Amino acid sequence: MLPLQNFQTYINQQVLFQPKDRILLAVSGGKDSVLMAQLFKLSGFEFGIAHCNFNLRADESQRDEAFVKMLAASLGVPFYVTHFKTKDFAEKHKVSTQMAARILRYEWFEEVRQQEGYDYIALAQHQDDAIETVLLNLTRGTGIAGLHGILPKKDRLIRPLLFLSAADIASIIKENKIDYVEDSSNLSTYYSRNKIRLNVIPQLKEINPNIEETFIHNIRRFAETEIVLQQVVDKLRQEILKEKQGRFYLSIEAVKALMPKQLLLFELLRPFDFTEPVIADLLESLDKQSGTAFLSSSHRIVVDRGWLIIYKSVDQVLSDILIHADSNLIRFGDNQMLISLSDDLNFKKNKDVAYVDSNKLVFPLVLRKWQDGDRFMPLGMDNFKKLSDFFIDEKVPVSEKGRIPILVNGNGEIIWIAGWRQDNRYKLTESTRRVAVFELQKVHITIPKQS
Repeated sequence: MLPLQNFQTYINQQVLFQPKDRILLAVSGGKDSVLMAQLFKLSGFEFGIAHCNFNLRADESQRDEAFVKMLAASLGVPFYVTHFKTKDFAEKHKVSTQMAARILRYEWFEEVRQQEGYDYIALAQHQDDAIETVLLNLTRGTGIAGLHGILPKKDRLIRPLLFLSAADIASIIKENKIDYVEDSSNLSTYYSRNKIRLNVIPQLKEINPNIEETFIHNIRRFAETEIVLQQVVDKLRQEILKEKQGRFYLSIEAVKALMPKQLLLFELLRPFDFTEPVIADLLESLDKQSGTAFLSSSHRIVVDRGWLIIYKSVDQVLSDILIHADSNLIRFGDNQMLISLSDDLNFKKNKDVAYVDSNKLVFPLVLRKWQDGDRFMPLGMDNFKKLSDFFIDEKVPVSEKGRIPILVNGNGEIIWIAGWRQDNRYKLTESTRRVAVFELQKVHITIPKQS
């Protein structure tokens, strides 16, 4: 007999979805997903079945697809299938085969969900999967969020079988003589998750025969602890993290007052993708000179006069900007360049201003970041120098190179390393009649007062 009542009770307790919702089931053909499909059918829910063929197991992959297609037909529900070149994707994106499969399937599931009008995507993960995830996270290093394992519901993903263990599912399948297909790769210890499933958990069960039940209780406690932590962090974020014109400001004094510092700062900055090692380095650098920068995959933190300033990295990475003869103001990131013409040949030396013989300009000019192979003739010299060597000589940090504007003439020659050095070929001479003035300015952003 199928655990229909327990299944429906779990869905209601966890508020996974409403009876009227349409659910897209991810079905591989294995015990777990086949049982999930049968339970959805008996419950009278409206659902469809989606199957991914990763083309990783030759004939076995084709067998699985055919089986799931027949299952969908027998249940009288829509069937969706896709084929992936998983190994090609993994090689191209430099990720493991498992990670490639994960990325591909979740993107496709969401695509089908939106196109076909489903409300949620149901995954047939069970208690053992949750335990394996916790153990994997502990092995790799994790915070509290990694200790609750797999959540019953996250965004549009639901997991309605988390009330069952792998042993429960195997027993139900056998007792009810339900057909399924076996993925031979589940028996291989090549994958980390399989090593934990086949080697680690059996050893733990010798210590504690009820290890599954113990872990489920622990996972619940960890999830509740995370809720409490997030409440504290959300309150802190409102109090000390200030937003202004797309940037975020965090007082260094407020950071120093945090306790425990590393945990709370990591959680505060989690939305900006900073890792724990970066947070540790940041805390050690709070009293160092302004300008020290820290990077995440999406954002950048700069230590600046008592503040941590956080902004998207793309804000400072310069894309090619065309400058035409009638251009007078160019804005990029938190910088701008003023452009004007003058007949006055007298000027004051200023590293943020370039005075160029306008007769030598070929429009449109280009403002861009530096490129490999760039070279110019530094003002006062009569020979060329690679920009890479110039940056080394000037002790420009590697992280800053791509953020220095390079003004390039229409003929491809560099006119000015903005804020650093002009090219000697474009200096003013006795034959100069008109001067093109390029002035680099910082856009003033007011740092909010600490409340």
